[in-house]
Amino acid sequence: MEENNILEMTVSGEQAGQRLDRVIPGEFDQLSRSYFQKLLEQGSVTLNGSVCTEKKRAAAEGDRIRIVLPEPQKTDVEPQDIPLDIVYEDSCLLVVNKPAGMVVHPAPGSPDRTLVNALMHHCGDDLSSINGVLRPGIVHRIDKDTSGLLVVAKNDQAHEKLSAQLAEHSITRRYLALVLDNIKQDEGTIDLPIGRDPGNRLRNAVVSGGRRAVTHYRVLERFGRYTFIEARLETGRTHQIRVHMSYMRHPLLGDTLYGPPKNRAGAGRQMLHAGVLGFVHPLTGEYMEFEAPLPEDFTEVLERLRSRA
Repeated sequence: MEENNILEMTVSGEQAGQRLDRVIPGEFDQLSRSYFQKLLEQGSVTLNGSVCTEKKRAAAEGDRIRIVLPEPQKTDVEPQDIPLDIVYEDSCLLVVNKPAGMVVHPAPGSPDRTLVNALMHHCGDDLSSINGVLRPGIVHRIDKDTSGLLVVAKNDQAHEKLSAQLAEHSITRRYLALVLDNIKQDEGTIDLPIGRDPGNRLRNAVVSGGRRAVTHYRVLERFGRYTFIEARLETGRTHQIRVHMSYMRHPLLGDTLYGPPKNRAGAGRQMLHAGVLGFVHPLTGEYMEFEAPLPEDFTEVLERLRSRA
C-alpha cells in the first residue's frame, strides 16, 4: 500500500528469507537499495511496529513493514518554454504525446528540459501537488527513450482518481513494439514477477519474490528476424514490457539495456511507443480513449523491414 509519503507491505511467503534491503526495492519501484539502506539508518523503517535499522535483517512471512519517506526537498524546477504535443486538455487534466528522448521529470543527470519543465510553463500552478515539487501532475511515467501518451493531472482530486484507476488496473495502456526474432505464437500473456536485477541496479528483471507483472501481447506483423507486436499492460512495473520481452528471448529492437549491445535495423532507441491510453474521466465519469500515431523514426524502421520482406 502507498499513501503519500508512507509505504506499507506485508512480506509474502516467496519473499521470506530474503534480506530487507533486497525485498523492499523489489516491492517499491521508487526505492533503490542504497536509498532504502539510508532510510534504515535514519530510523524511517518499522518492522512489526518497532524501528528496524538492520541492513542484513532477513524478512519472515507475515512481517509488517512500514516506511516513512522524507518530504521532498524544495528544488528549483524552472518552467521552460518547450513545445508540447497536447492531444487533449480540459480543466482537470491533459494528455500529452511525449517524444522519445525526453525525460518525464527532473532527476540526477537530467535536471531540466524535462516534460515537467514544459508542463510548468504551459500550466503554471495548475498541476497536482501529490507527487511533490519534482513531479507535479505526473500520474504515471514512460521511459526517456519511449514515445507516446501520458495523462497529467491538474489538481489533486483528479490525480487521486486517476491513480486509483492505475491501482485497479482499469486504465487502458497499449504499446507498439518491435522485438528481435520471430514470435511463433500469434498472441499470449506473460505473467512473471518483476523486481530489481540483483546483478545490475540499472535494470529490473524477472525475479522470485518480485511484484506481479502481467503483459498481454499479440503479433501484428512478422519480418523473419523481427516481429511487430502490440503489448497491453495489465500492471505497470518499471520497464515491464522491456523486461518481459527480454526474458522471453525477444528483446526490443534498439534496447541496449535489456538486449544486444549493438542496435539493429537502424534503430536509434528501443522501438517502443505508448500508442493508446484510455481512462474514466475523474470529473465526468466518461470513458475516454486516445491514440497517438507512430513517430517518424519508428515508422522509418518499419518501412525498411517491410521493404526487405
